[in-house]
Amino acid sequence: MAEYRSLLEELAQNITAEDLEQLKSACREDIPSGEGDAIATGHHWFAFLERHSKLDRDNLSYIEHIFEISRRPDLLTKVVQYRTQVLKISEEDEVDTKLTRIPSAKKYK
Repeated sequence: MAEYRSLLEELAQNITAEDLEQLKSACREDIPSGEGDAIATGHHWFAFLERHSKLDRDNLSYIEHIFEISRRPDLLTKVVQYRTQVLKISEEDEVDTKLTRIPSAKKYK
C-alpha cells in the first residue's frame, strides 16, 4: 500500500492547476454536478476517484485512460511503471486480463 500512496503523491505533485482543470474536464461525466468545484488539488482529485470506486491500489486503468486523453504521457508512464514493477502485471498478462493499458502507453516509453 505504501508504493500506491507514494505513486499518488508523486502524481499529485506533478499536476498543476491547469492540468487539474483538464483532468476534471476529461472525466466530467463521472463528476456529479456541483462536486467539481470541491476538487481543488491533485490530492483532492485522487481522493474523489477513490471514493467513487474509480481508483484503488489494484485498479489504475481509469487514471491511465484520463492521462492518455489529457495528453500527460509523463504521468501515464509513471502509472505503467507502477503496474509492471509493483503489481507485476506485464504486457503479456494484459492481453489475457485486459487489466492495463500498457499497449497504449508503450509509445511513451
